[in-house]
Amino acid sequence: MARAPALAAFDALEREVVDHLFAIVPGYAVSLGLHQYDGVLPDLSEAATERWLAEAGRLRAVLTGWEAPVLGPDRAYDRRLLGLLLESLDFDFRDADELRRNPIVYLTGGSLTAYLARAYGPSSARVDAMVDVLGALPRFLTVGRQRLKGPLPRPFVELALSVGDGLPSHFDEAEEFAARAELAVPFRRARAPAQAAVADFLAWLRAEELPRATDDFALGPVRFQTLLRVREGITTPYAEIRAEGEADLARNQARLAAIAQTAGVPVDELLGRLAADHPPPGELLATARRYVEELRAFTEEKELATIPSPATCRVEETPVWGRALSTASLNPPGPFDPVSSEGIYYVTPVDPAWTPAQQEAWLGALNRAMLRNITVHEVFPGHYLQFLRFRDAPNSLARRVYRSDAFTEGWAHYTEQLAIEAGLGAGSPSAEAEQLHDALLRDCRLLAAIGLHTRGMTVAQATELFRTQAHADPVTAVREAVRGTFDPGYFCYTLGKLAILRARGRLLAGPFAGHLRAFHDAVLGFGAPPVGLLEEMLAAPAASRTAR
Repeated sequence: MARAPALAAFDALEREVVDHLFAIVPGYAVSLGLHQYDGVLPDLSEAATERWLAEAGRLRAVLTGWEAPVLGPDRAYDRRLLGLLLESLDFDFRDADELRRNPIVYLTGGSLTAYLARAYGPSSARVDAMVDVLGALPRFLTVGRQRLKGPLPRPFVELALSVGDGLPSHFDEAEEFAARAELAVPFRRARAPAQAAVADFLAWLRAEELPRATDDFALGPVRFQTLLRVREGITTPYAEIRAEGEADLARNQARLAAIAQTAGVPVDELLGRLAADHPPPGELLATARRYVEELRAFTEEKELATIPSPATCRVEETPVWGRALSTASLNPPGPFDPVSSEGIYYVTPVDPAWTPAQQEAWLGALNRAMLRNITVHEVFPGHYLQFLRFRDAPNSLARRVYRSDAFTEGWAHYTEQLAIEAGLGAGSPSAEAEQLHDALLRDCRLLAAIGLHTRGMTVAQATELFRTQAHADPVTAVREAVRGTFDPGYFCYTLGKLAILRARGRLLAGPFAGHLRAFHDAVLGFGAPPVGLLEEMLAAPAASRTAR
């Protein structure tokens, strides 16, 4: 086969795989900036997903038939990404059995954030998309009730109820937007049956599924090992990864203990002092905005990585429906976004309904040193910079679509340590202490994920792990332990950070002549690759570091 016709045929196959992927996860396409998928909820009925899986199997077989010598190194790598994209969803539907076990899948179909957050098009078009989502939501939830087969895992049900309870307030926000666009009437018309369907779904969960819910949430050793491979291209036994996590935990604990000893206080007292130094509730967002600008300047001054222009990241409160899931997060610009490169940095405010003690605990978790560390992670030089580079890189379709959690979260977590290495905080123990405090949390996430899903760890034992090893407060410890039941992939932070550190240790002095910015720019130039393939890509000749 002549090379040029062969590559053209592979281009067509790549397009076919990506189109097939988006048919079942249109919301992901919207998050990437592909707004032809606006307003679409997928058909998750059993017959439809079986058809999807059969076609995915056919496409995987076709991909396997392409030989690396014909494709060349760049497109051979893209072939691997396309295969992992299909395998990952096959895992979700077959191995993890998400559509039968996890009601959160269906309730998140009610999110309208993608249409509210970004001015990617006329307000009328965005309201139309929201109306389409609301119109499809009753049927989507009906399919959920048909597919969910109890008894369901209790943590899944409890989180679904929390998410669902936040949807009416989210719909209020969307209705206000529609009213400003003079489209309140069609929005309300679609909202009424959608909100009624949500209420019915939640009532069913509470009445029928919550009373008989169980603690049977674990993937088990075989499926957990498969998860590592299909998500991150990793074949390393999870027991070895657990050992690496334990070693990182020990290193971070030792360094934090040394800082506390220098300060002349126990670790918990040091962290308690830092927690008390927090902004008042009304100043959380203003403080975060100030940190965004400080850290942009810091990243440029220290030449940590190249910041594309323009680079604008605004700070907003986390949408109500998402507050059960997040302390802070980034809504990034998609690589296909036709209009804006703006990022949205969400910070979850204090809930006025909380007791004074709960409010103080939440503010303590967002103390000044920790909020600065979170801003490193979410904005500069973490996620926002990463997604700007993801957007600007001249990557193939496969690389623009593939997004590894361990790479994205690993990079952001790595930059927390990088910022301290570069002098953030000017030697103040508070900056490094809170960076280490967060690192301990991420180490425990990795250990909890492996423990909960392969070693019979209970939620109570995972809670104790976070309390004793990561110095987490009781509320955070429970929240983190429960998260591990439905999100085993939260191992991604430490897993990705360690992969980047290994690559830096092995390659910085060679191909990159010791220049950190060159190394970081190369790392970010791949898009968001599976971390199991990162070092292989970095070690390739420079000509192979930029795809078509």
